[in-house]
Amino acid sequence: MVSFLIFLLGALTAKGSPKLDDARLRPDGEPLRPWSPHAAGGGDPGSPYRSGGGSPRRRRIPPWAKRAAVLAVVVLIFRRAIASVVLMALSAVLHFVGVNVHLPSIRFAWPWQTISAGTTTDTDLGPWVLQKIEGISKPALGKANFNFVFTHKVSKSIGPWPCWYSSTFVAVGHAAATVNLNPGPSWWTPTADHYRLQVISRPGDGKPGHVTVNMVLPPPQLPRSAHDVTIDNLPSKPIDTQHSWTYPGFGCGTLLRPQFAQSVLYAQAQQIAFYKSRHARQVTGPLVRTAEAEAAHIIRDNFIQPTVHALGYTLDSFTLQWASAP
Repeated sequence: MVSFLIFLLGALTAKGSPKLDDARLRPDGEPLRPWSPHAAGGGDPGSPYRSGGGSPRRRRIPPWAKRAAVLAVVVLIFRRAIASVVLMALSAVLHFVGVNVHLPSIRFAWPWQTISAGTTTDTDLGPWVLQKIEGISKPALGKANFNFVFTHKVSKSIGPWPCWYSSTFVAVGHAAATVNLNPGPSWWTPTADHYRLQVISRPGDGKPGHVTVNMVLPPPQLPRSAHDVTIDNLPSKPIDTQHSWTYPGFGCGTLLRPQFAQSVLYAQAQQIAFYKSRHARQVTGPLVRTAEAEAAHIIRDNFIQPTVHALGYTLDSFTLQWASAP
Protein backbone atom coordinates (compact mmCIF):
# COMPACT_ATOMS: atom_id res chain seq x y z
CA MET A 1 0.00 0.00 0.00
CA VAL A 2 2.87 2.40 0.84
CA SER A 3 4.58 1.62 -2.51
CA PHE A 4 1.34 2.33 -4.35
CA LEU A 5 1.01 5.76 -2.63
CA ILE A 6 4.61 6.67 -3.58
CA PHE A 7 3.97 5.62 -7.18
CA LEU A 8 0.75 7.70 -7.30
CA LEU A 9 2.44 10.85 -5.95
CA GLY A 10 5.37 10.40 -8.37
CA ALA A 11 3.07 10.06 -11.37
CA LEU A 12 1.19 13.24 -10.41
CA THR A 13 4.40 15.20 -9.97
CA ALA A 14 5.86 14.04 -13.28
CA LYS A 15 2.72 14.99 -15.21
CA GLY A 16 3.42 17.55 -17.95
CA SER A 17 7.11 16.62 -18.45
CA PRO A 18 6.72 15.65 -22.16
CA LYS A 19 5.35 19.08 -23.03
CA LEU A 20 8.22 20.71 -21.22
CA ASP A 21 10.78 18.67 -23.14
CA ASP A 22 9.10 19.48 -26.49
CA ALA A 23 9.11 23.19 -25.71
CA ARG A 24 12.84 23.16 -25.19
CA LEU A 25 13.64 21.80 -28.70
CA ARG A 26 14.29 23.85 -31.84
CA PRO A 27 12.51 22.98 -35.04
CA ASP A 28 15.69 21.30 -36.22
CA GLY A 29 15.73 19.10 -33.13
CA GLU A 30 18.49 20.96 -31.25
CA PRO A 31 17.83 21.80 -27.60
CA LEU A 32 17.24 25.39 -26.54
CA ARG A 33 19.20 27.01 -23.77
CA PRO A 34 17.23 28.08 -20.67
CA TRP A 35 15.85 31.58 -21.01
CA SER A 36 17.46 34.24 -18.89
CA PRO A 37 16.49 37.92 -18.52
CA HIS A 38 20.15 38.85 -19.11
CA ALA A 39 20.38 36.94 -22.39
CA ALA A 40 20.38 38.94 -25.62
CA GLY A 41 17.07 39.30 -27.34
CA GLY A 42 15.03 38.80 -24.16
CA GLY A 43 13.16 35.56 -23.84
CA ASP A 44 10.03 33.79 -24.63
CA PRO A 45 7.19 35.10 -22.45
CA GLY A 46 5.45 31.78 -22.72
CA SER A 47 8.48 29.84 -21.52
CA PRO A 48 7.85 27.47 -18.60
CA TYR A 49 10.79 29.11 -16.81
CA ARG A 50 10.28 32.02 -14.46
CA SER A 51 12.07 35.31 -15.10
CA GLY A 52 13.91 35.16 -11.81
CA GLY A 53 15.56 31.76 -12.14
CA GLY A 54 15.99 28.61 -14.11
CA SER A 55 13.88 26.12 -12.10
CA PRO A 56 10.63 24.88 -13.65
CA ARG A 57 7.25 25.59 -12.06
CA ARG A 58 5.98 22.53 -10.18
CA ARG A 59 2.33 21.65 -10.33
CA ARG A 60 0.51 21.17 -7.02
CA ILE A 61 -1.04 17.83 -6.08
CA PRO A 62 -4.78 17.86 -6.80
CA PRO A 63 -7.10 17.77 -3.75
CA TRP A 64 -8.69 14.51 -4.88
CA ALA A 65 -5.28 12.82 -4.80
CA LYS A 66 -4.70 13.98 -1.22
CA ARG A 67 -8.11 12.74 -0.14
CA ALA A 68 -7.47 9.41 -1.84
CA ALA A 69 -4.14 9.04 -0.04
CA VAL A 70 -5.68 9.83 3.36
CA LEU A 71 -8.52 7.39 2.70
CA ALA A 72 -6.05 4.70 1.73
CA VAL A 73 -4.09 5.18 4.97
CA VAL A 74 -7.28 5.05 7.07
CA VAL A 75 -8.38 1.86 5.33
CA LEU A 76 -4.94 0.37 5.90
CA ILE A 77 -5.02 1.12 9.64
CA PHE A 78 -8.62 0.01 10.24
CA ARG A 79 -8.59 -2.82 7.70
CA ARG A 80 -9.49 -5.50 10.25
CA ALA A 81 -12.50 -3.63 11.61
CA ILE A 82 -13.68 -2.65 8.11
CA ALA A 83 -13.29 -6.18 6.77
CA SER A 84 -15.22 -7.59 9.71
CA VAL A 85 -18.13 -5.17 9.22
CA VAL A 86 -18.21 -5.74 5.46
CA LEU A 87 -18.29 -9.52 5.88
CA MET A 88 -21.04 -9.30 8.50
CA ALA A 89 -23.15 -7.09 6.19
CA LEU A 90 -22.51 -9.36 3.21
CA SER A 91 -23.40 -12.44 5.23
CA ALA A 92 -26.67 -10.82 6.35
CA VAL A 93 -27.58 -9.89 2.75
CA LEU A 94 -26.82 -13.39 1.44
CA HIS A 95 -28.81 -14.94 4.25
CA PHE A 96 -31.73 -12.62 3.48
CA VAL A 97 -31.84 -13.59 -0.20
CA GLY A 98 -31.45 -17.27 0.65
CA VAL A 99 -27.93 -17.86 -0.67
CA ASN A 100 -25.86 -20.16 1.51
CA VAL A 101 -22.20 -19.23 1.01
CA HIS A 102 -19.38 -19.96 3.42
CA LEU A 103 -17.57 -16.67 4.01
CA PRO A 104 -14.25 -16.32 5.82
CA SER A 105 -14.49 -15.36 9.50
CA ILE A 106 -12.71 -12.19 10.56
CA ARG A 107 -13.11 -11.17 14.15
CA PHE A 108 -13.84 -7.47 14.79
CA ALA A 109 -10.98 -5.66 16.50
CA TRP A 110 -9.65 -2.13 16.71
CA PRO A 111 -6.00 -1.56 15.79
CA TRP A 112 -4.99 -1.10 19.44
CA GLN A 113 -6.66 -4.39 20.37
CA THR A 114 -4.81 -6.45 17.78
CA ILE A 115 -1.41 -7.54 19.02
CA SER A 116 0.45 -9.97 16.83
CA ALA A 117 1.84 -13.14 18.35
CA GLY A 118 5.45 -12.91 19.39
CA THR A 119 5.32 -9.25 20.43
CA THR A 120 7.13 -9.04 23.75
CA THR A 121 4.63 -6.79 25.52
CA ASP A 122 5.38 -8.35 28.92
CA THR A 123 8.93 -6.97 29.10
CA ASP A 124 7.99 -3.90 31.16
CA LEU A 125 4.64 -5.13 32.42
CA GLY A 126 5.82 -6.01 35.93
CA PRO A 127 7.75 -2.77 36.58
CA TRP A 128 4.94 -0.71 35.01
CA VAL A 129 2.31 -2.22 37.33
CA LEU A 130 4.61 -1.81 40.33
CA GLN A 131 5.14 1.83 39.39
CA LYS A 132 1.37 2.33 39.52
CA ILE A 133 1.23 0.70 42.96
CA GLU A 134 4.05 2.89 44.25
CA GLY A 135 1.99 5.92 43.22
CA ILE A 136 -0.70 5.16 45.82
CA SER A 137 -0.69 8.02 48.31
CA LYS A 138 -3.64 7.27 50.60
CA PRO A 139 -3.95 4.32 52.99
CA ALA A 140 -6.85 1.90 53.15
CA LEU A 141 -9.13 2.28 56.16
CA GLY A 142 -11.17 -0.44 57.83
CA LYS A 143 -13.91 1.24 59.85
CA ALA A 144 -16.04 -0.32 62.57
CA ASN A 145 -18.74 0.93 64.94
CA PHE A 146 -19.28 -0.67 68.35
CA ASN A 147 -21.39 -0.12 71.46
CA PHE A 148 -20.14 -0.37 75.02
CA VAL A 149 -21.28 0.52 78.55
CA PHE A 150 -19.25 2.38 81.16
CA THR A 151 -19.87 3.79 84.62
CA HIS A 152 -18.72 7.11 86.00
CA LYS A 153 -18.66 7.45 89.79
CA VAL A 154 -17.58 10.26 92.08
CA SER A 155 -17.50 10.04 95.89
CA LYS A 156 -16.53 12.56 98.55
CA SER A 157 -17.63 12.68 102.14
CA ILE A 158 -18.92 15.85 103.72
CA GLY A 159 -17.95 15.58 107.34
CA PRO A 160 -19.51 12.43 108.81
CA TRP A 161 -21.86 11.98 105.84
CA PRO A 162 -20.73 9.98 102.80
CA CYS A 163 -21.51 11.64 99.49
CA TRP A 164 -21.23 9.70 96.22
CA TYR A 165 -22.90 9.69 92.87
CA SER A 166 -22.62 7.21 89.97
CA SER A 167 -24.20 6.86 86.60
CA THR A 168 -23.95 4.17 83.88
CA PHE A 169 -23.87 5.26 80.25
CA VAL A 170 -24.19 3.51 76.90
CA ALA A 171 -21.82 4.88 74.25
CA VAL A 172 -21.20 4.33 70.54
CA GLY A 173 -17.57 4.35 69.40
CA HIS A 174 -16.04 4.69 65.91
CA ALA A 175 -12.56 3.38 65.08
CA ALA A 176 -10.55 2.51 61.99
CA ALA A 177 -7.63 0.24 61.19
CA THR A 178 -5.08 1.55 58.68
CA VAL A 179 -3.28 -0.33 55.90
CA ASN A 180 -0.24 1.34 54.36
CA LEU A 181 -0.59 0.53 50.67
CA ASN A 182 2.85 1.91 49.79
CA PRO A 183 5.39 0.96 52.48
CA GLY A 184 8.28 2.51 50.54
CA PRO A 185 10.88 1.55 47.89
CA SER A 186 12.74 -0.84 50.20
CA TRP A 187 9.57 -2.89 50.62
CA TRP A 188 9.35 -3.54 46.87
CA THR A 189 12.95 -4.58 46.22
CA PRO A 190 13.20 -7.93 44.37
CA THR A 191 15.06 -9.54 47.26
CA ALA A 192 12.13 -8.83 49.61
CA ASP A 193 9.81 -10.91 47.37
CA HIS A 194 6.78 -8.81 48.29
CA TYR A 195 5.61 -8.40 44.69
CA ARG A 196 5.42 -10.96 41.93
CA LEU A 197 3.72 -10.66 38.53
CA GLN A 198 3.64 -13.79 36.38
CA VAL A 199 2.72 -13.75 32.69
CA ILE A 200 0.70 -16.88 31.91
CA SER A 201 0.25 -16.08 28.22
CA ARG A 202 0.98 -13.17 25.92
CA PRO A 203 -1.57 -11.30 23.83
CA GLY A 204 -1.89 -12.51 20.26
CA ASP A 205 -4.38 -13.10 17.43
CA GLY A 206 -6.77 -10.55 18.93
CA LYS A 207 -6.91 -12.39 22.27
CA PRO A 208 -5.74 -10.85 25.54
CA GLY A 209 -2.88 -12.23 27.56
CA HIS A 210 -3.23 -13.57 31.09
CA VAL A 211 -1.33 -12.62 34.24
CA THR A 212 -1.40 -13.36 37.97
CA VAL A 213 -0.22 -11.02 40.73
CA ASN A 214 0.88 -11.94 44.26
CA MET A 215 1.56 -9.24 46.85
CA VAL A 216 2.52 -8.97 50.50
CA LEU A 217 1.68 -5.90 52.59
CA PRO A 218 2.27 -4.93 56.22
CA PRO A 219 -0.62 -5.98 58.48
CA PRO A 220 -3.39 -3.47 59.29
CA GLN A 221 -2.44 -1.03 62.00
CA LEU A 222 -4.94 -0.68 64.85
CA PRO A 223 -5.57 2.76 66.41
CA ARG A 224 -2.44 4.07 68.09
CA SER A 225 -3.96 6.61 70.49
CA ALA A 226 -7.27 7.63 71.96
CA HIS A 227 -7.41 10.44 69.39
CA ASP A 228 -7.84 7.81 66.66
CA VAL A 229 -11.30 6.87 67.98
CA THR A 230 -14.41 9.02 68.34
CA ILE A 231 -17.59 8.84 70.40
CA ASP A 232 -21.01 9.51 68.92
CA ASN A 233 -22.80 11.78 71.37
CA LEU A 234 -26.26 11.45 69.88
CA PRO A 235 -27.07 7.83 70.80
CA SER A 236 -24.93 7.92 73.96
CA LYS A 237 -27.09 8.32 77.08
CA PRO A 238 -27.27 7.35 80.76
CA ILE A 239 -29.15 4.11 81.47
CA ASP A 240 -28.79 3.90 85.28
CA THR A 241 -28.18 6.40 88.13
CA GLN A 242 -27.38 5.81 91.81
CA HIS A 243 -26.39 8.15 94.63
CA SER A 244 -26.00 8.32 98.39
CA TRP A 245 -28.85 9.26 100.72
CA THR A 246 -27.38 12.65 101.27
CA TYR A 247 -27.82 13.48 97.58
CA PRO A 248 -29.38 15.64 96.29
CA GLY A 249 -28.51 17.59 99.35
CA PHE A 250 -27.21 21.07 98.71
CA GLY A 251 -23.62 20.34 99.68
CA CYS A 252 -23.32 16.98 97.89
CA GLY A 253 -24.99 18.17 94.72
CA THR A 254 -22.89 21.32 94.52
CA LEU A 255 -19.70 19.38 95.12
CA LEU A 256 -20.18 16.40 92.74
CA ARG A 257 -22.41 17.57 89.92
CA PRO A 258 -19.72 19.57 88.04
CA GLN A 259 -17.60 16.40 87.77
CA PHE A 260 -20.23 14.93 85.42
CA ALA A 261 -19.54 17.52 82.75
CA GLN A 262 -19.86 16.40 79.11
CA SER A 263 -16.13 16.80 78.45
CA VAL A 264 -15.27 14.54 81.40
CA LEU A 265 -17.65 11.80 80.26
CA TYR A 266 -16.44 12.04 76.65
CA ALA A 267 -12.78 11.67 77.65
CA GLN A 268 -13.55 8.59 79.77
CA ALA A 269 -15.60 6.98 77.00
CA GLN A 270 -12.85 7.71 74.47
CA GLN A 271 -10.22 5.97 76.60
CA ILE A 272 -12.44 2.91 76.99
CA ALA A 273 -13.18 2.80 73.27
CA PHE A 274 -9.45 3.03 72.49
CA TYR A 275 -8.72 0.07 74.73
CA LYS A 276 -11.46 -2.01 73.12
CA SER A 277 -10.25 -1.15 69.62
CA ARG A 278 -6.93 -2.80 70.45
CA HIS A 279 -7.85 -5.66 72.78
CA ALA A 280 -11.51 -6.64 72.38
CA ARG A 281 -11.81 -9.32 69.67
CA GLN A 282 -15.38 -8.34 68.82
CA VAL A 283 -13.95 -4.95 67.83
CA THR A 284 -10.46 -5.73 66.48
CA GLY A 285 -11.77 -8.57 64.27
CA PRO A 286 -14.11 -6.38 62.17
CA LEU A 287 -11.49 -3.63 62.04
CA VAL A 288 -8.83 -5.93 60.56
CA ARG A 289 -11.18 -7.71 58.15
CA THR A 290 -12.66 -4.52 56.71
CA ALA A 291 -9.18 -2.97 56.36
CA GLU A 292 -7.87 -6.01 54.47
CA ALA A 293 -10.90 -6.08 52.18
CA GLU A 294 -10.60 -2.35 51.44
CA ALA A 295 -6.88 -2.69 50.66
CA ALA A 296 -7.47 -5.59 48.24
CA HIS A 297 -10.28 -3.69 46.53
CA ILE A 298 -8.22 -0.52 46.03
CA ILE A 299 -5.10 -2.25 44.69
CA ARG A 300 -6.86 -4.78 42.46
CA ASP A 301 -9.71 -2.70 41.00
CA ASN A 302 -8.10 0.76 40.91
CA PHE A 303 -4.48 0.05 40.00
CA ILE A 304 -3.53 -3.47 38.86
CA GLN A 305 -6.55 -4.49 36.80
CA PRO A 306 -6.87 -1.25 34.75
CA THR A 307 -3.12 -1.23 34.07
CA VAL A 308 -2.81 -4.80 32.78
CA HIS A 309 -6.05 -4.40 30.81
CA ALA A 310 -4.69 -1.32 29.05
CA LEU A 311 -1.62 -3.33 28.01
CA GLY A 312 -3.72 -6.16 26.55
CA TYR A 313 -3.83 -8.55 29.51
CA THR A 314 -6.51 -10.05 31.75
CA LEU A 315 -5.90 -10.41 35.49
CA ASP A 316 -6.61 -14.09 36.20
CA SER A 317 -5.95 -13.97 39.93
CA PHE A 318 -4.81 -11.52 42.58
CA THR A 319 -3.50 -12.72 45.94
CA LEU A 320 -2.84 -10.30 48.79
CA GLN A 321 -1.03 -11.69 51.81
CA TRP A 322 -0.08 -10.02 55.06
CA ALA A 323 3.35 -9.93 56.62
CA SER A 324 3.72 -11.00 60.23
CA ALA A 325 3.50 -8.20 62.75
CA PRO A 326 6.92 -6.97 63.92
